[in-house]
Amino acid sequence: MKQDRNEMGYLAGQLLVAMPNMPDPRFERTVIYMCAHSAEGAMGLVVNRLFEAMSFGELLDQLGIEHRKMSDEIRVHSGGPVEAGRGFVLHSAEFRRDGTMLVDDRLALTASVDILHAIANRAGPRRSLLALGYSGWGPGQLETEIQANGWLHVPADEELVFDADIDSKWQRSVAKIGIDFGKLSGDAGHA
Repeated sequence: MKQDRNEMGYLAGQLLVAMPNMPDPRFERTVIYMCAHSAEGAMGLVVNRLFEAMSFGELLDQLGIEHRKMSDEIRVHSGGPVEAGRGFVLHSAEFRRDGTMLVDDRLALTASVDILHAIANRAGPRRSLLALGYSGWGPGQLETEIQANGWLHVPADEELVFDADIDSKWQRSVAKIGIDFGKLSGDAGHA
């Protein structure tokens, strides 16, 4: 019988939510959409931090991509500390190009310049999130961090991933599984 990824304990397509005691300040109160997770490691994009140093228009200008003035300015997110100069677009799965990786039946990831051209010309995916950099873990590293009470994982939905309310994503993610984030503790209990 074939098992799907989540039945085997893999978290692709889920949200990873930092616990209040997260020791790494780069991940304090972050929400990460998990794009890939297997025995070889994991990769995801932080969906609740903006990359303040550059706008979408400035990024397109740097890449030499012609674009119309964006009336609803697309925000650039800080996807994580790994390869901060590399761009990724997390998007609705109806948009597919060569190099697009389907995460699940709803969301996909594309890292080619073609998707930036499409977005700039309003021919891109229905919903998208542009990120510079990503969050990555080696084999077993994420599992160890979860066991050490560093992360929760919750089901993802498009509103949590794509909506513009960055400031409340962490609280809404935790509340999604019925936890009062004010009562979360980083200390493990002992019998």
